[in-house]
Amino acid sequence: MSNSSSMPQFLLLAFADRRELQLLHFWLFLAISLAALLANGLILSAVACDHHLHTPMGFFLLNLSLTDLGCICTTVPKAMHNSLWGTTTISYHGCAAQVFLLVFFLGAEFSLLTIMCYDRYVAICKPLHYGTLLGSRACAHMAAAAWATGFLIALLHTANTFSLPLCQGNALGQFFCEIPAILKLSCSHSGYRREIGLIGVSACLMFGCFIFIVFSYVQIFRAVLRIPSQQGRHKAFSTCLPHLAVVSLFISTATFAHLKPLSISSPSLDLVVAVLYSVCLQH
Repeated sequence: MSNSSSMPQFLLLAFADRRELQLLHFWLFLAISLAALLANGLILSAVACDHHLHTPMGFFLLNLSLTDLGCICTTVPKAMHNSLWGTTTISYHGCAAQVFLLVFFLGAEFSLLTIMCYDRYVAICKPLHYGTLLGSRACAHMAAAAWATGFLIALLHTANTFSLPLCQGNALGQFFCEIPAILKLSCSHSGYRREIGLIGVSACLMFGCFIFIVFSYVQIFRAVLRIPSQQGRHKAFSTCLPHLAVVSLFISTATFAHLKPLSISSPSLDLVVAVLYSVCLQH
């Protein structure tokens, strides 16, 4: 049994053994990261410069873009570095920082998606109270609560995960540091159960937010269907459906990545799901 703090580094998953494929992965990740940086950079610039976008939705969209950029900058640069230089290592403290930042940004992102659903609900179902319920002070408090929630969840998970003794080597089997991969190296049953309990609590909170989102959208769709104008219904649906699609993909991939049964777990499946929720959804 070896204490996790004495382990100098972890071994990340190499995408390929051949140099040509490693360079292909580097250029692919570079293209994805540049597209994400460009898309979110344009959103940040538009919201900051256009006073017509100085609305609650624009404010929350700005915060959401920051979480997307944070997720991309947490996982992709190290993967690109390893593919370019043909290495697979990450330091112990670098791994802990990666876990903390990824959970932090993902937690804040889901909280913001829930808040944005509330924004749509108030805008469509209670338009006369929109200015009161979503004033500048209320929006700032809700955004701060979203970031604080992500920070608290990340702190608890990171502190518990990296306090576990590891005795199953140091190969993570993933291209970035994530909690399920580190738990597979643990030999502490009590610590493992404690982290599974934390993941369960986080999943319950996520499920509660999902129920709130579903309930809100039921009310939204009922209100939209009562709009007499077809153009008005189309406009309302067009502002809600993209958000609902992102929420559904976010919840399904994150939940599957962390709570899937061991019987269907495989390295290739884990890799595909990880790339989807940590990279591809951050656009």
